[in-house]
Amino acid sequence: MDARYASLKGRPVFISGGASGIGEGLVRAFAEQGARVAFVDIAAAQGEELAAELGGDVFFAQCDVTDTVAYQAAIHALAEKTGPFRVLLNNAAHDERHQLETLTPEYFDGRVAVNFKHMFFAVQAVLPGMVAAGGGSVVNFGSTSWMMPSRHLSVYAALKAGVHGMSRALAKDHGKMGVRFNTLLPGWTMTKRQLDLWVTPESEKEIDANQLLPGRVMPVDIAAMALFLASEDSKMITGKEFIVDAGWI
Repeated sequence: MDARYASLKGRPVFISGGASGIGEGLVRAFAEQGARVAFVDIAAAQGEELAAELGGDVFFAQCDVTDTVAYQAAIHALAEKTGPFRVLLNNAAHDERHQLETLTPEYFDGRVAVNFKHMFFAVQAVLPGMVAAGGGSVVNFGSTSWMMPSRHLSVYAALKAGVHGMSRALAKDHGKMGVRFNTLLPGWTMTKRQLDLWVTPESEKEIDANQLLPGRVMPVDIAAMALFLASEDSKMITGKEFIVDAGWI
């Protein structure tokens, strides 16, 4: 990462879903900036390995973000190690394919829990400390999947479309407290999960046909925008939406 943000050095940062994919890219990028990084993931082995590799002020706790009580407890416990979080990156999500014909209420509620609900309760957990520490930045992760649109992702797309509404409403509620809320929408990002499950020779052609820029969107590209939104360089930006998708049309 070429850009250096002095305001992130030593700053307590919390990241959900940080053991792999875009989340791993976020953990690595913020650690490189010298931030005090805490992250959670349901994948214990991957999270512990990443924290051990990075060392220093990087802290991991295994946690299921859909268990609200346990999740908030993990956030508070990690804040004891880093200090009150000044940056929250609501990244955790799961883009499991589904179809309307086989949708059940239980499955729907599970998609809400893993893709949306936990964001609210992470904000609730960090907000008092963030305000007391002088304010901070919350970056809520949406997705361009609802803009494209994508097949067999109707619930996921609906929830990701709702993320920006949440960001704007919270920005209005808490702006005077010095807390900023923005939405970051990754395009089709070449994580291991995407490459293993969804990227095929046919979809490669689709990417080439629809991206205005050559190449592929990588986790480091998403992290670059997240660093800016978390830093004091973006101190007068809130309630806005930022798309990193290589100009998909």
